Amino acid sequence: MIKCSFCGSKSKDTDLLLNGDGGASICNNCIENAYGLINDDEDTSEEEDLEDYDEIEKGKYNSKKTNFEFNLIPPKELKEKLDEYVIGQDDAKKILSVAVYNHYKRLKQLKNNDKTDDVHIEKSNIILIGETGTGKTYLAKTLAKFLNVPFCIVDATILTEAGYVGEDVESILSRLLQAADYNLDAASEGIVYIDEIDKIARKGDNPSITRDVSGEGVQQGLLKILEGSDVNVAPQGGRKHPDQKMIKINTENILFICGGAFDGIKQIISKRLNKQPIGFVSKKSEQIDSQSVNILKYVNSSDIKSFGLIPELLGRLPIISYLNPLDENAISQILTKPKNALLKQYKKLLDIDEVEIEVKDEAVSEIVKKTMEIKLGARGLRAICETIFLDIMYDIEDSKKQKRIIIDNNFVLEKFKEKEI
Repeated sequence: MIKCSFCGSKSKDTDLLLNGDGGASICNNCIENAYGLINDDEDTSEEEDLEDYDEIEKGKYNSKKTNFEFNLIPPKELKEKLDEYVIGQDDAKKILSVAVYNHYKRLKQLKNNDKTDDVHIEKSNIILIGETGTGKTYLAKTLAKFLNVPFCIVDATILTEAGYVGEDVESILSRLLQAADYNLDAASEGIVYIDEIDKIARKGDNPSITRDVSGEGVQQGLLKILEGSDVNVAPQGGRKHPDQKMIKINTENILFICGGAFDGIKQIISKRLNKQPIGFVSKKSEQIDSQSVNILKYVNSSDIKSFGLIPELLGRLPIISYLNPLDENAISQILTKPKNALLKQYKKLLDIDEVEIEVKDEAVSEIVKKTMEIKLGARGLRAICETIFLDIMYDIEDSKKQKRIIIDNNFVLEKFKEKEI
């Protein structure tokens, strides 16, 4: 007689008995019991997930960082700290130091519930304009380090309007939340650096048959985040985990720093500054030579608007700063002077293997000349140094035998010739 392989019930004692391959059988009672067990497990796991997300919402998901405090540093002291890591760019460092100090001074007042009057201080987001490799991202990253606040970098080129391939604007806050270890208190007082902001400029005023999903649409999406509002954020990213519970983050106390090269804005500034009246004039109007002066120092909101950023977005980025292009002297100092200068980094790397290197001043000059030729700023400097030190680090065992390696201009020129750069 056929019996249930699980409970041993006979076919006459059950309503249903299913037979499988190999003589195994299961009755309807065992099927119901198995189904009930599966449902119980799913309900339990869902409840645990919800509890975890509730903890995230309360800022208790990471118990190590529940109480968050930032460092409030006066502007002059903050600039002095920046001087140790960033060469030049005095104007940008002054503007950033004052803006960041005022922002976190405002937060401190809110935390202390200092409401002596009805004056409400609004936050001031920042926009940085400068050529590639001048230190825009590095300035923002160094500031966050000194202030001890969560910091994340987001590339504006990957953002698209909701519903299109790419990332939603809210993914910016997901990254900040992850950088803060899911501590809401810390994330709501962090710094977000939005890189390549110029790449989401309007493509032009002429209507197009194709929708500009990564241009003006993204600018519109950024408005509510930059202004300060409650935004529902998916902690693990919205599109890969569509069923997860959303976390509400208030962006009123998050400082946004936007940066971009704005290639072509110099022509817009020059055109505005060198305007002349039509007809004969008794005195020749003064014109600004963009070759001898960094024309970016005269940039204003109207120039950025002409470039393609919408007025509503510019209204939420009231502080505009510029960075000077790097000359030979600045690049030479970047290579040797700061606390984490490139040459100091390579020396430390080789010190670990007990290899001592000495870089002559003439070698530094050759590296600087080549960097100026490729016109990539500090980023180009790193690429050239990698070329020079590659063989030394690759043949590290042979380098250990030499113990001391001297790098002069002949050594550098030989490496340039080998690599054809």
